[in-house]
Amino acid sequence: MKIVIIAVGKTSTDYVARGVEEFLKRANRYVGVELTVIPDVKSSKALTEDAQKQQEGRAILAALQPGDVVTLLDERGKELTSREFSGLIERRMIQGIKRLVFVIGGPYGFAREVYERADDKLSLSRMTFTHEMVRLFFTEQIYRA
Repeated sequence: MKIVIIAVGKTSTDYVARGVEEFLKRANRYVGVELTVIPDVKSSKALTEDAQKQQEGRAILAALQPGDVVTLLDERGKELTSREFSGLIERRMIQGIKRLVFVIGGPYGFAREVYERADDKLSLSRMTFTHEMVRLFFTEQIYRA
């Protein structure tokens, strides 16, 4: 099984980028993990929130493959402990899934079409974090799992 993390926008904070790289490197010793970055929407200041979500959504959907099991990191998703998350990863491996995809959206969330394509939603916390910090926290949890 391969774990794919799709994230909207690049990580511009150096210490966060280094942390993400380190946890990806560590996790790859145990299972294939890759980070796919969807470029930020150009001229986003001229777009409405909905238009920006639509453009990001098209790019996210284009990065998916048939058969992918897709989980959105979303504030309305299930909250799991680290052990429960590890069990989720283990169950997906046993099911023989080829690509387990986790998606970290842009600042306004996901387009309706992305929600419709998703198989599940996961929340890291009821607190709000920057999308960069979510990448760091989530890659650490992948490594821990």
